[in-house]
Amino acid sequence: MDDLVTRGTARTEWIRSRMPLLRAARAEFAVSGPFVGRRIGMSLHIEPKTAVLLEVLAAGGAEIVATGNHGSTQDDIVAFLRSQGMTVFGSRDDTLDMHYANVASVLEAAPDILLDNGGDLVAGVIASGASVIGGTEETTSGGNRLRGELAGRVPFPVIVINDSMLKAIGENRHAVGQSVVESIMRITNLMIPGRRFVVAGYGWCGRGIAQYLRAFGGKVAVAEIDELKAFEAAMDGYRVDDIGNLAEWGEVFITATGQPDVLTSTVFDRLQNGAVLANAGHFPWEIDVAALKATATGVAQLDSAIERIDLADGRQLILLAGGRMMNLAGREPKGNSLESMDLGFLLQSLSLERIATSFASLPPGAQSVPDDIDREIARRMVRAMAAHR
Repeated sequence: MDDLVTRGTARTEWIRSRMPLLRAARAEFAVSGPFVGRRIGMSLHIEPKTAVLLEVLAAGGAEIVATGNHGSTQDDIVAFLRSQGMTVFGSRDDTLDMHYANVASVLEAAPDILLDNGGDLVAGVIASGASVIGGTEETTSGGNRLRGELAGRVPFPVIVINDSMLKAIGENRHAVGQSVVESIMRITNLMIPGRRFVVAGYGWCGRGIAQYLRAFGGKVAVAEIDELKAFEAAMDGYRVDDIGNLAEWGEVFITATGQPDVLTSTVFDRLQNGAVLANAGHFPWEIDVAALKATATGVAQLDSAIERIDLADGRQLILLAGGRMMNLAGREPKGNSLESMDLGFLLQSLSLERIATSFASLPPGAQSVPDDIDREIARRMVRAMAAHR
């Protein structure tokens, strides 16, 4: 455990040194104390950048009770956060059932404010009838859930961080795009130039993934069911077609839709031998892994993030990170760039501050980041970027 704490401390120290926006927010919160007397319950990827965010909230007086997301928890960061007096549940090897038990443990601590990623905490509060004053939701998948499955049932304000254009541009397009391509190269050691990639989904993350693949020399096609996004992808110069029609063409398939069952048996049946399957979405449901393995004659774990699926017709398919978010659940996970998460987690910090100080004046349910917060962070980010020139 001491070794884990030492490693987690050192990694967090490096990250902290490169996040000037959060450093300034920590100093501001230490004076204003917006979370004094409040307990924040979190379900979010636990990695070094998240640790810096939690330090900022703690500096503002918050008591932290947290868990990670399934498959992306980094044990040394959990150890570091616990050494700082925070209550943190979960480990890298947790099963999905254990993850849900960790979420339940966070809710049993009766948090006042939620920092959610995927809607699990909000859904748990609704099911239990617990009382919270509000919260934030980090991702597209959670925002979809709040406005779909949970629509009309959320009696408190939830600011959806992913609605922010700052997050869409800085974190989703550029940071996710960069980190997904980096992760493919790190995990597989495959060459990008000349290889045929199919990106499923042309939202902000899909745009970024396609952009960075093409920048590295990849041949990129886009599968998108929304007519306007498909038109945009075509105007951006990508081949656009139905996922089924692209199945035989593609060599690497990356899902980035936030929706379930994007790659299913009908697609698997048409894939070429050796095709690589990867998911960049929050939930591990975009690739129907259960259906894929149900028809397999054998599954070989080639390393911690690569599985070979042997099919009855002799083809072999490659699955990365078990179908989980491969840039955080894969081998040597790095996630999004430091600068993008400095911006993204400042959005989180100031949105949580708005919940803590103004919850009574906010409408219930999912809502966008307030415009004044977006503009203030844009000004701070531009100043920070100019300082390096």
